[in-house]
Amino acid sequence: MKSANNYAFRQELLTVHAPHLRQASRRAMEGERWLTDGTRVCIEKDASQVISVAAEDFCDFLSVSMGVSASVVTEGEGELTVRLAEKVGVDLGEFAAYKGFRIETDEGGITVTAHDERGAAQALYYIEDLMSFSHAPFLAYGKIEKRAMYSPQMVHSAYGIDDFPDEYLARIAHEGRDAVLIFTKGVGISARGEEDFNDLIRRAARYGIDVYAYSKIKSEKHPDDPDAAAYYDSTYGELFRRFPGLKGVTLVGESIGVPSKDEHAGPWNNPDGLPSGKTHPGFYPCYDYPQWVDILKKSIRNVKPDADIVLWTYNFGWCPKEERIKLIESLPTDITLLVTFEMFELLPCGDALIKSSDYSLRFEGPGAYFSSEAEVARRRGIRLYSMTNTGGRTWDFGVAPYEPMPYQWMRRYAAMSRAQRDWGLSGIMECHHFGFYPSIISKLSKHAFMLPEEPYEALLEKILLAEYGKENLAAAKGALADFSEAIRYYTPTQSDQYGAFRMGPAHPLNLVQSVMIPANEGAMFGNRIWKPKYVVNHSGHWLTTVSPLAISIREEIKSLERMLSLMEKGVATLTAAPVQCESLVRLRNLGQFIANCVKTGIAAKRMHLLDVELQRTPDVARQHAICDEIEALLVAERKNAEDTIPLVDADSSLGFEPSMLYMCDRWHLEWKIRHTDYVLGTELRELRAAIKTHETFLQNR
Repeated sequence: MKSANNYAFRQELLTVHAPHLRQASRRAMEGERWLTDGTRVCIEKDASQVISVAAEDFCDFLSVSMGVSASVVTEGEGELTVRLAEKVGVDLGEFAAYKGFRIETDEGGITVTAHDERGAAQALYYIEDLMSFSHAPFLAYGKIEKRAMYSPQMVHSAYGIDDFPDEYLARIAHEGRDAVLIFTKGVGISARGEEDFNDLIRRAARYGIDVYAYSKIKSEKHPDDPDAAAYYDSTYGELFRRFPGLKGVTLVGESIGVPSKDEHAGPWNNPDGLPSGKTHPGFYPCYDYPQWVDILKKSIRNVKPDADIVLWTYNFGWCPKEERIKLIESLPTDITLLVTFEMFELLPCGDALIKSSDYSLRFEGPGAYFSSEAEVARRRGIRLYSMTNTGGRTWDFGVAPYEPMPYQWMRRYAAMSRAQRDWGLSGIMECHHFGFYPSIISKLSKHAFMLPEEPYEALLEKILLAEYGKENLAAAKGALADFSEAIRYYTPTQSDQYGAFRMGPAHPLNLVQSVMIPANEGAMFGNRIWKPKYVVNHSGHWLTTVSPLAISIREEIKSLERMLSLMEKGVATLTAAPVQCESLVRLRNLGQFIANCVKTGIAAKRMHLLDVELQRTPDVARQHAICDEIEALLVAERKNAEDTIPLVDADSSLGFEPSMLYMCDRWHLEWKIRHTDYVLGTELRELRAAIKTHETFLQNR
């Protein structure tokens, strides 16, 4: 692959239609309706903007991807006709639902009948997918009926925090997602600063996409305060007055800082610096949360009666079940509850027990935390959403664009489907912070999240054939199966997800000084959510629910070694594939990049064990041996960083994460190499000299 400059991947995100997908050798067969030059896409004269934009988009697809000229018309007949069921008196039956559509194809042409404008757009995008799978501009005769399984499907931007160019919005819509999130620090203030939310709302609406405010507005008034109503009207009420097109707002304790009178909550530290033994209100299901939700709800609904007010219990999952359930029992029923699908689960890891600290594909879910709250939501009639990360990206690998583990993703899709049947799961949030990066996984989830459901493996095979070719199908499936098994050995601990796996191979192995990699200017989080040295200071609720670190860390190393073996096996399979097309090489490089991340994760654990032992053993001979082991570890990790440079040079999506920006590109990997040289040449040399000095002292005593 050619070398790519940083941010080159953004051009890919802005490329709505891949050029030259048509296979010239494919010829028409009986029972197929082909679209040829001069194709007319007929829409109603008063068609909405969403339908008009989608129709023009379809013509562009035919031109760019299939080499077929086409135009949109509003009179006469077309080879493809788009209409709304209500206007033509057609009964769509069970597909008379949000984003529902019917596609009928015969020798006379293709007719799309949709329940609503978004259904019409999704029907056209669906036809694009089918033609892309076939590499030819035709549909087989017959009838296709689909409707949305989840709504909303909310995503953040992978282009850049709160940055949604039109073409990227089009990509999001093509992938079936219908809502975007914008971080909201104040009225008209996003993570990037002052922002015209109305502009984003207007542009997103053209593609059938809603906009949600992800609130980071701090709550400085308790609902009991005499001026609380006026205060929340001036913040949340004003937000919806200024930006009436907002679909809703998402609220999470950590981000909004609700003041509370709950005896369990308070500052972490007393004025004298001693720990208070209490939990910050943002991390505990305080008894007065429902009161706060109610006053905020009134301030919003006075302005926008149908606003979707979403309370996310992300921070409460560690708390006792009875405390969490008590909160949900007290919530108003005319809001939405958002519960993370797999977090806080206790997971076996060899002979140890660990806990999933944040979003992870290691465990498909649902977790006990989700299930317990979903049951109450169903009983009380509260609308239920979940953070599922099914756009393809979790917090397992901070700087990888997506996780190519489709068979594990399928297990999650199946679990979500059961959750819909059992508890009424209706909407999802995906790719929090890290953003929505279109991939084979997002395409798979798009089609998996349509009703009626299709067999996941059949969907995957269509996608892989289109992406990698028939010659490479067996290799792609084999490698992806190995990757999918590998993720089941990942260790989603706080130590990993906020340490080596957040940064990847650019993560330094600190020995004496805890050196932090420089943060990128302007990044929302920079290096603040990354720990440069192994995290051991878990808070009490972590320590009492998992195996002691001295036991678990050794089991985690074994588990990650198994993961690395499976990742490398998959990479070897792709390397031996018959045709090394660019898309297959990119998949191979992504697999190798993730494998290199695992190497760094293992090295960080081994470094921690050696560091601790070095500080505690009085055995001088063992101290010398430890220094030798540290040196070997550093040399190997230096080579790992060197080996990663060609990967990030070839694919600029590797090493980037929107809230941190680039943290594992060539510059950061070279920084890691310089840091490793410093540790080898200075810190380790000085440690060896100190040990030698002590030996000389003993000999001369």
